[in-house]
Amino acid sequence: MSIFCVEFFKCPVIKVNKDIKLAVIDLYNGEPNQGMRCIKDIITESNYYFKGIAVDYRIFEARGKGEIPSEKYDIYISSGGPGDPFDGEGTEWEKNYFSLLDKIWFNNQRAGNDKKFVFFICHSFQIMVRYFGLGDVIKRKSKSFGLLPVHKTEEGKKDPLFEGLDNVFYGADFRSWQVIQPYLKRFEELGSNIIAIEKERPHVPLERAIMGIRVSDEICGTQFHPEADPESMEYHFKQPERKKQVIDEYGKEKWLQMIEILEEKNKIWQTRNSVIPNFLKQAYRSLRPEPK
Repeated sequence: MSIFCVEFFKCPVIKVNKDIKLAVIDLYNGEPNQGMRCIKDIITESNYYFKGIAVDYRIFEARGKGEIPSEKYDIYISSGGPGDPFDGEGTEWEKNYFSLLDKIWFNNQRAGNDKKFVFFICHSFQIMVRYFGLGDVIKRKSKSFGLLPVHKTEEGKKDPLFEGLDNVFYGADFRSWQVIQPYLKRFEELGSNIIAIEKERPHVPLERAIMGIRVSDEICGTQFHPEADPESMEYHFKQPERKKQVIDEYGKEKWLQMIEILEEKNKIWQTRNSVIPNFLKQAYRSLRPEPK
């Protein structure tokens, strides 16, 4: 049993009157990955919040099979994925994906409606930024990879998504693209906030990437992978092709440094056991409040 399960047993049980419907949108495009396993594990563990009622979830392979959920779900988690966040432009799956986001957004604007909650991870985060027009999505000069420090902004220090994490915490970060240059007027229009940024780099004359955004009370996302656990990170770095790729591009010393960091499992567990679980707790409590 993971640390996360043990923590759940310490929490008060939330009583609900019916199943919560959750859609996981898989953007891995058929590429083997550990991200989907990690997301499913967290959802399964979240059942410890309930007394005899499970979360009913289904996976939709958006890029690979064009599967997009309807607007009838309560919660949506949209995964990371490989490649260019613009490669879906003009495709049927992306049109349908954006149509779903339209429906969710308009639903949440109507007074009296049950709100719908969405969490975006990495590749999905970049697509979300494009959809809402929140900033520039550009290619990085070099790929970011590893377990890297993430800094909370002043808004992030108050955000329930990061409850239980230090002001500087660690996130699994694998990306060739990034979000920079926030469109502050658009943030103001939507009432959105930047809640996390890339590590401090005073010696590097490059703008720090945006690592977390709270679009609204119900919609948020991170540029890093908060679902990652030690098993997924070790799997990623110890695959022969990954090891060769890192050593060829960055040198053996950098690969050994990454493996050393992975030995500090608490850094990974703290993030894995906080971000998405905090998102789910907020959603569950809003969707199925306990009777007064």
